[in-house]
Formats: sequence, C-alpha cells, structure tokens
Amino acid sequence: METIKSVLYSYPPPPPRTRTRPFRVICVGLPRSATESLSHALEKLGLRPYHGWNLVFDSPEYIEQWARLAKRKYAGDPDGDVHISKAEFDALIGDHDAVLDSVPAMFAAELIEAYPEAKVILNTRRDLDAWHKSIMKTIVGIEDSWFQWLIKVFNADMFWVWEVYFTYAYCGLFRSPVKQSSRDGISRNGKWVYRDHCNMVRGMVEKQRLLEWAVEDGWRPLCEFLGEEVPDEPFPRGNDPAAFDEMAAKRVKPRIGGALCNMAITAISVSVVATLVGVSVKERGVPWKTIGGISSTVFADLQENVGGGRSGARDRASYFSLRSQAS
Repeated sequence: METIKSVLYSYPPPPPRTRTRPFRVICVGLPRSATESLSHALEKLGLRPYHGWNLVFDSPEYIEQWARLAKRKYAGDPDGDVHISKAEFDALIGDHDAVLDSVPAMFAAELIEAYPEAKVILNTRRDLDAWHKSIMKTIVGIEDSWFQWLIKVFNADMFWVWEVYFTYAYCGLFRSPVKQSSRDGISRNGKWVYRDHCNMVRGMVEKQRLLEWAVEDGWRPLCEFLGEEVPDEPFPRGNDPAAFDEMAAKRVKPRIGGALCNMAITAISVSVVATLVGVSVKERGVPWKTIGGISSTVFADLQENVGGGRSGARDRASYFSLRSQAS
C-alpha cells in the first residue's frame, strides 16, 4: 500500500517555510469550538492564524508533510512515544504566528512543548451535546460520503487531506475502535475525549499562560490576555454547519472537477486496454508481452493524471527550482 501511495500520490519534499514573525498563540480547542470566529478575531487583532482550512487548501506537498506527521504520532514507532520539533512545525507554519482548529487538535501537546513562549487559548463549547452533534454532522458527514472517498482516489490533493484526517489523525485522536475510520471514535468517544483533551491542556500549561475562552465571552478577555485593544465592533461570527457545507463545497469544487476528469481518463484507458486484449486473445491467444506494454502505458497515464507520482514529482521539482531562481 505504501508503494502505491508513493508512486501515485507522493510529491517531492517542499521547501521548508521559515519563521518570519514570533509565534504568539496556540488555540488548542477541538474543531467546531468557535475556531472560525476565533480565527477572524485574531486576524482583526493583527495576527496571521493558520486554521484548519489553511491546511486543507495548502499546496499538496505541504499537506503530505502534515499526513506524515499525523502518521508519526498516531501510527508511529513501536516505542510508544513521539517528538515533533519546533523546526518541523516551522517548516509548515513558519509564515504564521497563531494556529487553531485541526492542527492543534492533532498536536496540542507537541505544539505546547515546541513553542514555550506562545500563549495558549483553550477555546471551548459550553454545550457539549451541541458540539458533538456539530462534529458528527460535519466531520463524520464528510467521511461517510462515498463521493468524497471516490474523489480522493482520483485527486492527489484530496488523497493527502483524507490521509491527514481520516486515515490517521481523527481516528487516533478519538480512539476509534475501527482502523482508519473516525466515525465510531467520534460517535462513541467524542464527549469524553473532548473533556480529556481539555484536562490534558490544563495540566500542561501554567495558569498565567492559559486562557479558557468561549465565543460568548467576546472580545474583552481575549484582548486582555493578548495585550491588544478591544475593537469597536461586534465579535466575528463563524460558520454554522450549513455554512460549513457551503464553504467546503465551494473550495473543494475545483478538485472535484480534476478528479472527475482523471476518473474519465482512467475509465477510457481501461476500456481501451480491455478491448485490445479481448480482440488480441480472440485472434492470437494471450499476448502477454503486448498486454504488459499496454498496461504499463495506462499505469503511467494514471500516475501522471492523478496529480502526484514520479511525473508529478518531476513537475514539482522543476516548479520549486524555477521559483527559487525567481526569488
């Protein structure tokens, strides 16, 4: 399986991002805990937050690196431990000074240790039942979609997004009893994992470095904690589940188009091979050499069209080289 991933989907390692501003804030609340509202608020205060949407729509080379970190934590070495360095995080979020939503949900302890100078915000939902209902509708709803599963097979960007969240991170975070699926973990364990996550943060972070905050608290405690003036405007309102669906559909649409195109190319290629083999077998028996040659050609086309693979790697390597020369 790892060989197939490498051939069809893998990209060359991207150039590491460098820290361009001091890292200030880690918002460790789980997804669907006002992360969208909080992200907009931090932007209003002059910060540059890295939200879960930033990961989903990052360049696929960087998404693949997130997948590798998620695998290292949730399906890693048999010694039962994991360490992720500040340099490794900076290579992915070095151009941001705050992080929230899925990344700190997956790597809360590692981020807190990697950035001891950063302040920590534990953004929470006061109604745990409402949080659980929301995450079941959004995150589990995406995983349950057969269409989304099919799209990720034919699009390298979506493949790595799926690897991050549904192959490794969420099934590990929520202690799912079913391998590479978060549904049972979130459904059965979501509420106690939520409480356990919050208690872990409280136990790790000294009180003067930690703010427990809910969206109902608004601007004042947030601004006092960060040493910023309170804006003279209402606190930003994030996306509800309906808005989440609309945003996801809008942003994923180009990738869906590419996946459908790749799907069509693959179907046509397989159909052509089947027809040629059928005709050849009927006329001359089984021409193994010819079949092998045709199959290799079709596989190479699939490898190139899906988006990663060695052909994609060559294209990406050329792109990085040109970009580095231009800068």
